[in-house]
Amino acid sequence: MHTHTFEKMVRGLIIAAFCGWTLTSGGLAKEGATASGLPAEGEIDAHLGEPTMELTQVFRGERFPNIVVGVDGTVVATFGTSSVKARLSRDAGRTWGEEVIISKPGFQCGGLTVDEGTGAIFAFVEERHPPAPIHVFKSVDHGKSWKKVEVVIKPDSKGNQPSMHMNDHGITLRHGKHAGRIIRPSRWYAGANAREKWPEHYTNAIFSDDGGKTWETSDPFPANGTGEATIAELSDGTVYYNSRRHWAQEGADPRRRWTATSADGGKSWKDLTFCKILPDGPQNTNYGCMAGLTRLNVKGRDVLLYSNCDSPGGRRLGTVWASFDGGKTWPLKRLVFKGSFAYSAMTSGRPGTSTEGLVLLHFEGGPKGGSTLARFNLSWVLGGEKTGDGSVPGWAHSKAK
Repeated sequence: MHTHTFEKMVRGLIIAAFCGWTLTSGGLAKEGATASGLPAEGEIDAHLGEPTMELTQVFRGERFPNIVVGVDGTVVATFGTSSVKARLSRDAGRTWGEEVIISKPGFQCGGLTVDEGTGAIFAFVEERHPPAPIHVFKSVDHGKSWKKVEVVIKPDSKGNQPSMHMNDHGITLRHGKHAGRIIRPSRWYAGANAREKWPEHYTNAIFSDDGGKTWETSDPFPANGTGEATIAELSDGTVYYNSRRHWAQEGADPRRRWTATSADGGKSWKDLTFCKILPDGPQNTNYGCMAGLTRLNVKGRDVLLYSNCDSPGGRRLGTVWASFDGGKTWPLKRLVFKGSFAYSAMTSGRPGTSTEGLVLLHFEGGPKGGSTLARFNLSWVLGGEKTGDGSVPGWAHSKAK
């Protein structure tokens, strides 16, 4: 390295340290902030105003929803099976721009991930229903344009190469020694999505500490028969993992969700828990259904929301459940849409943008079919039905109507 270049880099690091900025995996970001300079986490009051709930169609035809909010507040929704396409909203999901093609042909496989340290967004595309070759696309302009990038995705500890379909969005870790890491759920199909193979299936996660160039694969989720997972980071840095499950050993119910946690940034999983309160799709089948999960972007609070169909049969009665203790209990649920409601993905608005205080739920179905965005706030959820699983803390009712 040339002396001048080295001195320039050192000066930059000194200035950054003096101003309270820190290096993340992908670049320079202010401590507690995203690449936009806005705070990553805000106050609970933003979520406790007047209740609001709106439904808007996003895509027509095809399947498989994902959704994230860019660091500038742009909402990016993706969909598709013959091609993977995005639509952007700059007004918190009220209106949507024209479709932007990420990959054609292409098969949507979820895990849309915002790197909060750089503002880049990663989209994962498989060539067909997996197991299939994987391609990774990157946007550096909040979803307006996408470019295919070469990455390395390493196999897991069993030597198995992960597949991606069809998991909820990824996240950037913000707390603890792994802050800046980007991570998304993934899975292993055991060669095929066939009933006889279900006992060999398992979920996991891929994560990157170099801005998405290299992705490590976590240890397997500690239960077989799992697929299509969700992930969130709690305020103490614990990574919370919530998974669909097609199959379970005799005596264990695969029709409710299964959870685990990680204390090492998503490398390994422990505390496997059968979450009796959360349904895994229609309750007349073991097949389950992709679910959405998000943690509200609130400092020091672990408010999680989970979405799935709450039906005895058929993919309908789309519902959200709320936890105020990081997934230990789920005391409230509220119906989003009575009719068709299948796969869903969910994310939270960002402080300092038009999305602050909102929850954005992108699901298959809705009044007009295709895919629908439900945009609502915590106050609206608080008007829901008690489940009997725990209680709502007093601070969550401070402004609710």
